[in-house]
Amino acid sequence: MVSFTTLFLALSATGVLAAPAPAPIDAPDFDLTANHLTRRQDYNQNYKTSGNVNFSPSNNGYSVTFSGAGDFVVGKGWRTGTTRKITFSGSTTASSGTVLVSIYGWTTSPLIEYYIQEYTSNGAGSAQGQKLGSVTCDGSVYDIWKHQQVSQPSIQGTSTFWQYISNRVTKRPGSGTVTTKCHFDAWKALGLNLGTHNYQTLSTEGWGGA
Repeated sequence: MVSFTTLFLALSATGVLAAPAPAPIDAPDFDLTANHLTRRQDYNQNYKTSGNVNFSPSNNGYSVTFSGAGDFVVGKGWRTGTTRKITFSGSTTASSGTVLVSIYGWTTSPLIEYYIQEYTSNGAGSAQGQKLGSVTCDGSVYDIWKHQQVSQPSIQGTSTFWQYISNRVTKRPGSGTVTTKCHFDAWKALGLNLGTHNYQTLSTEGWGGA
């Protein structure tokens, strides 16, 4: 069984904290080699381990089909900083495994991996560890989690770091607006501090035979 995602991305013209510069779109953001994520100069995230994953980026979005995937993360985004509001449209279907559609990113100092999960095919997706509370953003309730990753691959090599996760209670598989500042402010109020933004994408992720 093949599942797919097709998503298109728009950025709010108001409240952009850091605008991306033009970059090629023919290579992944990071290559995983010997537990180290090596940076590449472009806006496309394209990481996969096994199974059938076909990622097709465009100027303003991407599509991906997948089946039997062990682990993959693909997406479209920007290299420096973050945006306050992201609008996207499209659709996602998943028939097996776990599949997420998220605003996904990293910060440094501290090293943080974060998710704003809009869609999870089953369960809570990446939401694990300790549930700290909830927040209402863009008319939807999100549960807030933190989880520590110990000796795992990161943008700074094999590291121990925290994940911050907002998980949308009522999942939406393809279209909506995410005000990232609403989540960042809620995380900060709970003591979950971000560092310097490294990159941010609208991503599809799957594992467990997705």
